[in-house]
Amino acid sequence: MSRLHPIIAVTGSSGAGTTSVSRTFQQIFRREDIHAAFVEGDAFHRYDRTQMAARMAEEAAAGNHSFSHFGPEANLFEDLESLFRDYGEAGSGRYRRYLHDDAEAAPYGQPPGTFTPWEDVPADTDLLFYEGLHGAVATDTVDVARHPDLLIGVVPVINLEWIQKLHRDKATRGYSTEAVTDTILRRMPDYLNFICPQFSRTHINFQRVPVVDTSNPFITRFIPTPDESFLVIRFRNPRDIDFPYLLSMIHDSFMSRANTLVCPGGKMDIAMQLVFTPMVWRLIEQRRQAHARL
Repeated sequence: MSRLHPIIAVTGSSGAGTTSVSRTFQQIFRREDIHAAFVEGDAFHRYDRTQMAARMAEEAAAGNHSFSHFGPEANLFEDLESLFRDYGEAGSGRYRRYLHDDAEAAPYGQPPGTFTPWEDVPADTDLLFYEGLHGAVATDTVDVARHPDLLIGVVPVINLEWIQKLHRDKATRGYSTEAVTDTILRRMPDYLNFICPQFSRTHINFQRVPVVDTSNPFITRFIPTPDESFLVIRFRNPRDIDFPYLLSMIHDSFMSRANTLVCPGGKMDIAMQLVFTPMVWRLIEQRRQAHARL
């Protein structure tokens, strides 16, 4: 953690909804005139799309049917921790981009599913913002989670997470239900060992809980809407959270535990704005004070 060079990390599984949280932070940064270095977790996969397909086939042929993007063998955890450490210490570090589709790849003249060359983090940024799978990962040799100043987990209940992934992959990637199901099953060991434990290290968890029947996610025709959900917000350290203010501003919200706020799912955007904005203010003010003491 660093007062001079703060880091915010949003972590969650594939299909969890981290992109929505990222958009909220982008709005806050624009409104508050904050210059952030944006880093996507996909850029720290070890293999590009073609290489990953080949490696998965090799692992399957050897009897390993659990090789996935969730585990350490398919990722550069050491490089991610190095980026967080270097940014926290000096506002520097190396990163790259993963080009998901033709639109992202076109400016670089590369095919989709490849990485851009490694480059330096832009100079004179106010903070680093990470969004991806492993913002709070920790292993026997790597502890990414110790570096961010603000760690946010995005964790729908598991059936909702699967429904969102099924609909996304079928709609945007052309996958069949069977193919997405196979991916979910293949990733499960790494999900249990490297994704779930992160949410005990986060400072805040946002969990969407549907109030409609999602008992069989593999045949559900529609993703439950925000208005068909509750949002459960858990704060690891509630000491500095103004719960009376949040309750007054977010209508129909209530406290389910001393550190847990529950509100209607349709209030998710305003809830995130109200929760995150003071935290960003605090990080930027601490940064300003730290610079003033230099």
